[in-house]
Amino acid sequence: MEQVKILAFGAHPDDVEIGAGGILARHTAQGIRVAICDLTDGELSSNGDVPTRRQEADRAAEILGLAGRYRLGFPDRGLTGTREQIDEMVRLIRRLRPQVVLAPHWDDRHPDHTACSRLVKEAVFDAAVGKKAAEDGQEPHRVQQLFYYFINQTGKADVIVDITEEYPRKKEAILAFESQFVPGPGRTETPLNRPTYLAMVEGRDQIWGHQIGTTHGEGLVTAQPIPLNGLV
Repeated sequence: MEQVKILAFGAHPDDVEIGAGGILARHTAQGIRVAICDLTDGELSSNGDVPTRRQEADRAAEILGLAGRYRLGFPDRGLTGTREQIDEMVRLIRRLRPQVVLAPHWDDRHPDHTACSRLVKEAVFDAAVGKKAAEDGQEPHRVQQLFYYFINQTGKADVIVDITEEYPRKKEAILAFESQFVPGPGRTETPLNRPTYLAMVEGRDQIWGHQIGTTHGEGLVTAQPIPLNGLV
């Protein structure tokens, strides 16, 4: 069975771990099938190479307990939103049929993160178009909820998920990308491997946790209302 309940898209390996690693760990701990899709291999990153990044991504997937990790192999800094790119994302959504999709927030310093956000929105929309699905020989699929997670920025969250118990796994999954977050001989200094970066991520998660009365939380934003059966 390949279907999943949650499918999280990232422009690069490690994006999802930074912004929603705790959420994914919380759901996999409950036996819920969750997957990540990396649009690129992050081949233009200052440190590491494609084989290394793939090994690190596989290790992070194991730590988070993912049901699958998919790589679409789009070019780093080449998320142009061509019909071919969006169609490939649509095919994956229809194949995995997730109830919930996660994407990077549209306001981020990295252009690939904002491009990924836009592409996911388009792919989620197209995946539900019945006539287009029939043309492609596929069954349409309507995602129930699209949430956006934060990577380099922060902001007001519409939903905060308690990840206190899962925080050690989130940190371990991030640090599985040693080439990106751990400084060392021969590695270029980047915003990611400065001590302040992971401190920022945890500080942000602690602020969100404080807002809901826990130690750590992850914030999500939604562009559409969240349905409730009632208030009590």
